[in-house]
Amino acid sequence: MLHQPDVTQAKPRTYEQIGHRIKQIIDDPKVQKLQFVIISRLPNENPVDWRRLLIDMANTNGIRVERLEGESFRVGWREYCEG
Repeated sequence: MLHQPDVTQAKPRTYEQIGHRIKQIIDDPKVQKLQFVIISRLPNENPVDWRRLLIDMANTNGIRVERLEGESFRVGWREYCEG
C-alpha cells in the first residue's frame, strides 16, 4: 500500500484575507454607485496587517482613506471619478 502524502493548503496570510474581504465589499454594485465605503477591522484580523492595508490603500492614487470615530475608516474615490 502506498503512503499518500498529506496535502495541506497554505493558510492565506491575514493581510491577504483582509484585502479580499475589503475587495468584496468595494465590488458590491451599491457601494460602487456611492463610491465610498465605511470599513472597520474585525476582531480576528491582525492589527498590524490592518494598518498596512489602510496605508497601502491611502497611498494608492485616486483613493482617500479617512479615520472616523473609533476604529472605522471611510474609503472613498468619488471626487476622483467626477470631472
